[in-house]
Amino acid sequence: METIKLLDTLPSVFEKRDDLTSEVWHHNVLIQRSQHVLIEANSGAGKSSLLSYIIGYRQDYFGRILFDDHDIRSFHVSDWVQVRQHNLSLLFQDLRLFPELTALENVEIKNNLTGFKPRKQIVEWFDALGIGDKLDAKVAHMSFGQQQRVAMIRALVQPFDFLLLDEPISHLDEMNSRVMCDIMLQEVHSQGAGVIVTSIGKHMTLPYDKTYSL
Repeated sequence: METIKLLDTLPSVFEKRDDLTSEVWHHNVLIQRSQHVLIEANSGAGKSSLLSYIIGYRQDYFGRILFDDHDIRSFHVSDWVQVRQHNLSLLFQDLRLFPELTALENVEIKNNLTGFKPRKQIVEWFDALGIGDKLDAKVAHMSFGQQQRVAMIRALVQPFDFLLLDEPISHLDEMNSRVMCDIMLQEVHSQGAGVIVTSIGKHMTLPYDKTYSL
C-alpha cells in the first residue's frame, strides 16, 4: 500500500456541526508511505475515530477513504484480514491488551501469527524500554506507561506499510518516550513505512513531514 486518501471525510456524529475548523474533516488529505504525519487534536475532535475508520473498525462516516485508489467501503472481511496482517498496524489509545496474560504473552499472541520477529529481538526491545523484568508479569499488574511500551512492541511484530499510533506516549517520561521513538523509527525505516501519530498535546518527537489540526 502506497497511499491513504481521505476525501471529504467526516464522522457522522459531526454531520450538523457548522463550527468545524479542521484541516482533515471535510478536506482532501493524501498520506504517502514513508511520510511521518502528526494529527493534533483537542479531546473529542475525533482522532481515535479517524484511526478506527482507516483500519476498518468503524464505518460511521461520510466521504471516502481510499487505499491506493480503492475505496475501503468495498472491502470484504478477507480484504481486511490481509490489510491488518500486512499493511496496517495500530497502537490503540486504550491499548487493548489482555490483562490476564503476561506482557510477553500479549506480544507473542501476534508474533505467533505473523512469525515476524525472533524472540531475541522482542526481549531486546523489552530490555531497551526498561521492562525487561516484566516479561512474565501479568499486564493487569503493570502501570499504564509500562503497558504502553508492551503495546508498542506488539504493534511492531508484524509487517506494515503504515503504523498508526493513537497518543502513544501519553504516560511515558522523556527518556522512555525517546527510546520508544528510536525503536519505532528503526522498524519503520527498515520496512519503508509511513507513520500517523495522533496527539492532544504531548507527542512523539519525530521528523514530521506534515502536521494537521483535527
